[in-house]
Amino acid sequence: MGLMDKLRAELIDIIEWTDSTSDTMIWRFPRFQAEIKNGAQLTVRESQVAVLVNEGQFADIYQPGRYELTTSNMPILTTIKGWKYGFNSPFKVDVYFVNTKQFLNQRWGTANPIMMRDPEFGPIRIRAFGTYAFRIDAKDPTKFITNVAGTSGEFTTDGVTDQLRNFVVTKFTDHLAESKIAALDMAANLNEFSGALTPGLKADFEEYGIQLTTFLVENISLPEAVEQALDRRTSMGVIGNMGAYTQMQFADSLKAGAENPGGSDNPAGAAMGMGMGFAMAGQMTQQMINPQNQQFQGAQASAGAVPPPLPQQAMYHIAVNGVQQGPYGIAQLQQMAQSGQLTPTTLVWTAGMAGWEAARSVTALSALFGAVPPPPPPPPPAP
Repeated sequence: MGLMDKLRAELIDIIEWTDSTSDTMIWRFPRFQAEIKNGAQLTVRESQVAVLVNEGQFADIYQPGRYELTTSNMPILTTIKGWKYGFNSPFKVDVYFVNTKQFLNQRWGTANPIMMRDPEFGPIRIRAFGTYAFRIDAKDPTKFITNVAGTSGEFTTDGVTDQLRNFVVTKFTDHLAESKIAALDMAANLNEFSGALTPGLKADFEEYGIQLTTFLVENISLPEAVEQALDRRTSMGVIGNMGAYTQMQFADSLKAGAENPGGSDNPAGAAMGMGMGFAMAGQMTQQMINPQNQQFQGAQASAGAVPPPLPQQAMYHIAVNGVQQGPYGIAQLQQMAQSGQLTPTTLVWTAGMAGWEAARSVTALSALFGAVPPPPPPPPPAP
């Protein structure tokens, strides 16, 4: 026997596990020449359990503490080995350290959308995700070793989380279909979903020797198209009068187009935009005045004095760059004449006219151009 072998024979084995990882669930102690000496020191730290396995058969289980492996504290293994009167020789046995801490922040989610029938939207697809935490049952770690880890020398959470995630998604889908909660009310029931699913999931986890400590449903999301439709519906509810909002948006866009420096290269287009903006403003003003007129007429009718209806104002169409615009009232056409959009040669038409005519030849419009100042005289010639 060499010197190193003699030293090893005289030293007492120290059996312990210092876990430097965050996901290791089971670790098997590597024995020198597959033998453990009589009187070996076993150290089991907090959040650990040590399990002795003899030729595939579970023996003694040790909770956190420090132990000297002798026949006095290995009763099951002593019975299996037949050590009736003690022993002095080394023995072969596997020592498994089981990590009993909580494994936190385990993610779960629906790989595919879940089909459900919503009372408001009809058939829709939804997705959900959340987190859960679990630990190995410290009172009976042999169930986990038997059903999950097997003879693996090192087993991590990656080997079991896929199966646990399947449990979660299956239970969630079934509960969601039975709850019949409307899609718009799901966000307000996340705690209820979590609490209702936990008991059933605990039973599934316990079959593998795992304790479910926390389960949370963090989010239930609708398809993107449904979310966009909800956003539009919310916007319409906030806006209120959609017709007035549309007119305001149109008038703002015309104003922005007229103020755009790039539009200065096209005076006719800018003038037409200004004219359309004035027309839109006139229509909005008319809509605001009409309710007041109706109230006034109603008051007169109740007093017995109802005036005759006002004469109908003539409305004219104009042709700008070959494009028909209008109809416009006299007040709007006067503003367009002042801005240069309406000229004496601009073709106009209104009800009762046989065809298009120049604006200056129409009696009702010829007066609009009298207020337009003549062009400035040319500058004097240079001396």
